Amino acid sequence: MTTPHLHLRPDATYPFDARGIAKRFRHAAIFGALDALHAGETMRFVNDHDPLPLLQQLQSHYGEAVEVNYRQRDSEAVVIDFVKR
Repeated sequence: MTTPHLHLRPDATYPFDARGIAKRFRHAAIFGALDALHAGETMRFVNDHDPLPLLQQLQSHYGEAVEVNYRQRDSEAVVIDFVKR
């Protein structure tokens, strides 16, 4: 049984490691996770490469409603905070 997403803190950060999700399901899972966030919450996204096509899709879909902040961008991993506004 999974723990429900309770939204107990408006500034909460939720981890999302895309490396463990099959590539064909990644974008749908990412959009679903972002849709579940409330304003002020953050999804800390981890990937093995810079997801530039995904970022374009997010910009097109969410516009200014999701802020993108790189936290790490190197050969080890790419870590991006997506903040729901």
